[in-house]
Amino acid sequence: MNIEYLTSNFEVRKKSGSFSVRDWTFDVRRSLLLSLLLFLTVPAHAENWPQFRGPIGMGISTEKNLPVEWSSTKNLLWSSPLPGEGHASPIIWGDRVFVCTVKWADDVADRTKVIPTHHVTCYRLADGKTLWDTTVKPGPWVRNDFRSGPGGGYAAPTPATDGKNVFVVFGSSVIAALDFEGKIAWRKEIVPYTFDVTIGGSPILYGDHVLMFCAMSKKSDSKAIAFNKADGAVAWEAKLPTTGFGHSTPVLIDVKGKTQLLVLASAMGTSPDALQALDPATGKRIWWCRGNGDAMSPVFADGKIYFDSGRGSRGVAVDASGKGDVTNTHIRWTIGQVPSGISSPVVSGGYLYRLHRPEILKCWKFTDGTQVYSHRLKGITSTWASPIVDANSRLYLASAGKSYVIQCGPEFKLLAVNDLNDPNHASPAVSQGRMVLVGVKDVYCVGKK
Repeated sequence: MNIEYLTSNFEVRKKSGSFSVRDWTFDVRRSLLLSLLLFLTVPAHAENWPQFRGPIGMGISTEKNLPVEWSSTKNLLWSSPLPGEGHASPIIWGDRVFVCTVKWADDVADRTKVIPTHHVTCYRLADGKTLWDTTVKPGPWVRNDFRSGPGGGYAAPTPATDGKNVFVVFGSSVIAALDFEGKIAWRKEIVPYTFDVTIGGSPILYGDHVLMFCAMSKKSDSKAIAFNKADGAVAWEAKLPTTGFGHSTPVLIDVKGKTQLLVLASAMGTSPDALQALDPATGKRIWWCRGNGDAMSPVFADGKIYFDSGRGSRGVAVDASGKGDVTNTHIRWTIGQVPSGISSPVVSGGYLYRLHRPEILKCWKFTDGTQVYSHRLKGITSTWASPIVDANSRLYLASAGKSYVIQCGPEFKLLAVNDLNDPNHASPAVSQGRMVLVGVKDVYCVGKK
């Protein structure tokens, strides 16, 4: 109930001599009715999807009512045009969907010489209406290597939100904060910018800070940065001079009541500290482990972290409770070779699921790394888009192109194959029984009709 409204209205009417008990009763009833209607229209325990790979950054959803099947004629609730292109994944908070794209003018003949406009677009989750479309002034990095997919890699990082502001990073080496009405709160350039090919990692939030992992081609430039959410000022900066380039998004985990920030990069080779755990409050290094890291984000479950390169390397499971160099003390099992697959894995029900080329889904026991199955997902659009698992233990290998839904467990069980015919590499976002998918042309929302 809006008590402030009722109180102020009471004072106004009393002073004017127009107050009556009947008026007051009507106001109370009206306010109660509006509050009840508002309550009924907001899903109970609705899950927000505030960053890359969801609330905990590992593709795990509490949603129970997601659709299993969808197409252009089935369970498609809406689609809306994108103002540009990119493969940043969407995020959702309440009734708002946020997407980052870039767009070159039609008359640009050579994209290697012109930075495209940077768009942050907000859609209404209920019906796909565009609420606003704000352009962010580009950073200093003019890119000339467009191997990174739609948008030339300028719009690869996924935004993050705390429900008040949305924090975005673009491949021109710029980070910015916008409020929920699309107004830019602050903007900072990330320098130096000796990234490899593009900025592939996404920002994540911790307390009052926006955390960004900058793994550079020039190792001496590698660092982790904490920006103040309020004004973009650097709260701390941790130099990582032994870290080679990488494109993974960091992950926050809880180990015995203490939070660790996992960063993974090794320039596609093997490094003595490919996986590092930092204190997210200061950037101080806690432990590190030998291995490979580049494109995938690590996954954490049952006290263990699994990681591989994402470009083809050995897979490693390491206990997260160590200090210093844990290579010889805390590795619990390894997988001889995991082929290239830029998507990140998920763990559900004691099983690790990993998608890699060529169209292969593999499942291992997370306790000891024993392979359970390997299955071909014929025609799946992307091995870049990271899967999610819902509360019904259904594995969604979903994009706006050809997608698969699998029942988790020790046997491969196909539930559905879906296709919206707009292939892209963006990972899905889910909330309130809906799944949002970003294609090259449009953004889509699927849900049970």
